[in-house]
Amino acid sequence: MASHKESIIREPLITGKGITYARITDEVLLPVENKPNKAWWIGFTVASLGALLWVFAVSWTFWYGIGSWGLNKTVGWAWDITGFVWWVGIGHAGTLISAVLLLFRQKWRNSINRSAEAMTIFAVICAATYVVSHMGRPWMALYCLPLPNQYGSLWVNFNSPLIWDVFAISTYFSVSLLFWYTGLLPDIATIRDRGTGWYRRIYSVLSFGWTGSVKTWQRFETVSLILAGISTPLVLSVHSIVSMDFATSLEPGWHTTIFPPYFVAGAIFSGFAMVQTLLLITRKVLGLENYITMFHIESMNKIILLTGSVVGVAYITEFFIAYYSGGEYEQYTFLNRFIGPYWWAGCMMYGCNVLMTQVMWFKKVRTNIPMSWVLSIVVNIGMWFERFVIIVTSLHRDYIPSSWAMFYPTWVDVSVFIGSIGVFFTCFLLFIRVLPAIAMAEVKLLVKEQSEQAKLEQIKDGHLEPEQLEFYKKNLVKFDSVEISEYENA
Repeated sequence: MASHKESIIREPLITGKGITYARITDEVLLPVENKPNKAWWIGFTVASLGALLWVFAVSWTFWYGIGSWGLNKTVGWAWDITGFVWWVGIGHAGTLISAVLLLFRQKWRNSINRSAEAMTIFAVICAATYVVSHMGRPWMALYCLPLPNQYGSLWVNFNSPLIWDVFAISTYFSVSLLFWYTGLLPDIATIRDRGTGWYRRIYSVLSFGWTGSVKTWQRFETVSLILAGISTPLVLSVHSIVSMDFATSLEPGWHTTIFPPYFVAGAIFSGFAMVQTLLLITRKVLGLENYITMFHIESMNKIILLTGSVVGVAYITEFFIAYYSGGEYEQYTFLNRFIGPYWWAGCMMYGCNVLMTQVMWFKKVRTNIPMSWVLSIVVNIGMWFERFVIIVTSLHRDYIPSSWAMFYPTWVDVSVFIGSIGVFFTCFLLFIRVLPAIAMAEVKLLVKEQSEQAKLEQIKDGHLEPEQLEFYKKNLVKFDSVEISEYENA
């Protein structure tokens, strides 16, 4: 019996025949070393138009002030903070996939971690733009930082959760950026060695003198583990601190201790949904079906199902605690989400996040690519509405009817949000154009044991019992990148 580190009947993480290290390099670097295809140009054009809309809308906001938004005396937060929390949540999956799954030695992360990490960077950038825009005086944003006293009197209130946000998110961004770029070094060196002229010189600078020696790899792996250890607590801390923007207030619907774990689960939920949205398109457009397989898609769907169920339990807990507390204002706030003027937003929130995701209990749904893509978009729509419901429906009806008000977004609100999506996709499309979307060095570690061709060799050598072979073939049927006919005579 051949020695191996994992079960030979487990589904492969790389599919296809004739997979070699050179072939992995050629296929992953194809969009980097060649001119972009038509699909990339269409996506980039649409995303760039969205980014231009964002520039125009934010410039309009800076010129005329936040009075150009739909905010009023009662609803002082609305689309701005909704978008901010939504983008911060989306950025959580990258760190979870990179750091937590690395510490738990989950090899299926190797094909998706690079894109997820890049998504984190771009999502946090989009979130930060909301904070600066909402300040009203963006040139004062500098004073959120712990500046030396030579700058004069400092008025930063370190008791404010808004200041905690600045430190949590800037730390999260810094560590995530460092983790992402550190993982890129071996692949950038590969591009450098294959390039010529100015192309080679640029990537030579970016590779920081990577040599590929044993000592270099040892240090690389040590630094990766250290950064993973630092990043893991950030998965829990960052969105917990974001939730304290609400939880530390006395506003009914916000003043609750369930918010930190509830927000973290929701962040992972929406983050994995966005990873799914991006990767299902990327694998098709860039021809990476052999490396982003059905196993990866189903694994992410399982995490979406789990976190969606946790979010559903949090919704039920909120309603129960509001009822059990006996607080009339708290009870009314949650009742207002169902029967108030924003009932439609509450229905979108519960329908998209809880009801729709429960269909993922069925394997046929989890392994259906079009349905997985649609559900990932549905989840992100639902999570946006969750933040909208928490913020707007808790504010628009205060303790006295004279301060009741409705929030209606202006074209500037809508344009800033749609534009931020354009900025995000513009950054992501540029990323896959100049850097490998898959971590080549990490994927190559899977070829010897966890690729389809390695398992096929074991089958041909007679290392599987007939019932094991049938079980293995049955699992392979769902793969869109596997020729199942190869196994008929095995």
